Amino acid sequence: MIMRLEEQIRSDMNNALKTGQKEKLNTLRTLLSQVKDEWIKKRQELTDQDVITVLTRAVKSRKDSIELYKQGNRDDLVQKETSELELISSYLPEQMTEEEIKNEIKAIIDSAGVADIKDIGKVMGPAMAKLKGKADGKLVQQIARSLLS
Repeated sequence: MIMRLEEQIRSDMNNALKTGQKEKLNTLRTLLSQVKDEWIKKRQELTDQDVITVLTRAVKSRKDSIELYKQGNRDDLVQKETSELELISSYLPEQMTEEEIKNEIKAIIDSAGVADIKDIGKVMGPAMAKLKGKADGKLVQQIARSLLS
C-alpha cells in the first residue's frame, strides 16, 4: 500500500509525539495546519501535488527566514530554521540538478519557438508546470533568462 504524503506526515507527527521529539512535532503540526488551511481554501480533497505545493511554500519561507536571521546575526534561529528546512525537504521529491533543469527549459524553448527574453512568459508557464516541486522557481527563472539572453 502506498501511503499518501499527508498521511505520512501525520504518521511521522504521531511518532514524534510518542518519542518526545518536540522540535519535529512542532514543525509537523505547523505543516499539517498549513495543509488543512489549503484544504479549507480549496474545499476539496487535496492531492499529493497540493501537499507538495504547501511544503514548497514552507521551504521558501524557511529559506527567507534563514537569510534574514543571518543578517541579524541570530545563529540560534538560523539553526532552528535550518533543521526545520531539512525536515520539510525530506518530504519533497528529489530536486533536479541545474543541468537537468537547463535541458528541460531548452526543450520548452525549442517547442515554443521562443528566441527572445521578451517572451519569457511563454517559457516560464510550461516550465513551472512541468518542474513544480522538483526545482526552485528562482533557479528556473535564472536559467530561462540566461538561455534567452
